[in-house]
Amino acid sequence: MHGEGYAYGNWAIVITMILISLFFIFKFLPMRTSMHRRSGGAFIAFIVALFTEMYGFPLTIYFLGHFLGIEIPLDHISGHLLGDLITYLGLGNGWFIVMLISNILIIFGIWMISTGWERVYESEGRLVTDGIYTYVRHPQYSGIFVITLGFMIQWPTLTTLILWPFVLWMYYRLARREEQEALRKFPEQYRKYMQRTPMFFPKLSKPLSTNNSRN
Repeated sequence: MHGEGYAYGNWAIVITMILISLFFIFKFLPMRTSMHRRSGGAFIAFIVALFTEMYGFPLTIYFLGHFLGIEIPLDHISGHLLGDLITYLGLGNGWFIVMLISNILIIFGIWMISTGWERVYESEGRLVTDGIYTYVRHPQYSGIFVITLGFMIQWPTLTTLILWPFVLWMYYRLARREEQEALRKFPEQYRKYMQRTPMFFPKLSKPLSTNNSRN
């Protein structure tokens, strides 16, 4: 995968990675309402664009080469554009730095999504404010933000750069919609929960403890 030569046109890998991602998305992310499905669709579009350029057709590399006159080898090391930039600036082994940071973010994001899903699944409709929900109100959506950030660091492309803000905005709107529903269902409990718990990113200080963590 990291040798010299043409490293694209691997459509079997593209399809395999997309199918694996779809399994993960449909298993751990809610798809109950039209808003859920639209947000999930934006995330799926990001994933399809990502793996299509990662293993299928290097549109961004062709674009940069044609319009900017930059000659970029069509191997997978050169596909890490940010890594190439770090190496060019003499800041270290760019490929290693990019892969280390991005993989940590991706793994952490997957953990956030799966852990948040587990807490909700076990709650059986009750309000969940313990576990990972002690730190953020929407850990599953925070996980999506972290995963997509990791992929943007690892394999930045023009297509995903356009789609990324749209994905973030869709899940922000979805979180706001869900919070309005939670306030109608658990008015007092959820209002207090919102006051002490950040929406997507945890506070640096230790969160306040609660005696009744699951209402």
